[in-house]
Amino acid sequence: MILTPFIRFLMVGILNTAFGYTLFVLLIWLGLYYPYAVGLGTVLGVLFNFQTTGRLVFGNAKWQSIFRFIGVYFLIYLLNVGGVAILLELGCTAYLAGAILLIPMAGISYLMLHFFVY
Repeated sequence: MILTPFIRFLMVGILNTAFGYTLFVLLIWLGLYYPYAVGLGTVLGVLFNFQTTGRLVFGNAKWQSIFRFIGVYFLIYLLNVGGVAILLELGCTAYLAGAILLIPMAGISYLMLHFFVY
């Protein structure tokens, strides 16, 4: 079965999420104060995500693209926060707003990574 790049993107997203959360749990378990665990986990998670997304989805993980990668995720963050704010104004709960935005944010992330990073 041949997987489309977007399906690979979603599968790699699951892998990246599992890696990031496992790393956070491990750092907390090792006794690291939670703000440091979040910070270190985020930095290592972004590097892991850059490599897995680049290699497994787009076939390209050249380090020259890391700043564009970070920039795309910063823009995705802003879009996500803005989308949640709009949906909250429309009467959604934060949980529902986050759920509604999952697929659109994944699609936008994929397109931005495809056209601006890889």
